[in-house]
Amino acid sequence: MAAMSCRVVAALVAVVSVLLTGGSCAGEVVNYNTSAVTAYGSGWLPARATWYGAPTGAGPDDNGGACGFKNVNQYPFMSMTSCGNEPLFNDGKGCGSCYQIRCVNNPACSGNTETVIITDMNYYPVAKYHFDLSGTAFGAMAKPGQNDKLRHAGIIDIQFRRVPCNYPGLKVNFHVEEGSNPVYFAVLVEYEDLDGDVVQVDLMESKSSSYGAATATGVWTPMRESWGSIWRIDANHRLQAPFSIRVRSDSGKTLVANNVIPANWAPNTNYRSIVQFS
Repeated sequence: MAAMSCRVVAALVAVVSVLLTGGSCAGEVVNYNTSAVTAYGSGWLPARATWYGAPTGAGPDDNGGACGFKNVNQYPFMSMTSCGNEPLFNDGKGCGSCYQIRCVNNPACSGNTETVIITDMNYYPVAKYHFDLSGTAFGAMAKPGQNDKLRHAGIIDIQFRRVPCNYPGLKVNFHVEEGSNPVYFAVLVEYEDLDGDVVQVDLMESKSSSYGAATATGVWTPMRESWGSIWRIDANHRLQAPFSIRVRSDSGKTLVANNVIPANWAPNTNYRSIVQFS
């Protein structure tokens, strides 16, 4: 299968599915249960899975995706990634969520569970819950030596459930995005243990004291979700670094990285914190 985006592959699969079933997408209303998808301990839910990209790749040609994550072929993602349709992607708030999956009803399925991370958006689902997996993640559900046989199936039935994320050895990372400047600041938040996803990010500036040292203002300014896991602030003044960043996960847990962005910050740069959800 040639490397394509989630959007293109899912669209082609959806068209084939409609032709085979004689159905129509027009006017179809799907009642998603987002709370069941995002809850822990809700049990296994049915879904369908497809795959895209290289057979042993991470999905997108650029090893990225709509969530903004980079190098998803490397640790900690290790190509075990997936596009999610709307209840999974959840307008970007599902980015970074971790799910256990296992395939069923196919003789090449091992039945073993694998864990995947939502890193991209699936715009044309073939089922109420649809994982468009990387070739690596899709093949990982196969019996030994039957990876290609399973991938050849194209569309398979799976079961899934939400699980906590676990990134051993990593703290929460902040990547300052290209295009950030003194009055516009955008940051990608990644590697959050447990929930794995973020529902709110706030920024605190600093101010210069009479001695020339920078001290925190004590005022948190809400950032806006730009897209995926990237949050931004459009200021009406020159932003004063260093910045502290406060992150809230979808379970309500809050984490503060004090002065994580230094005074001499630069775009397209990673700033690793010393904090992690626990």
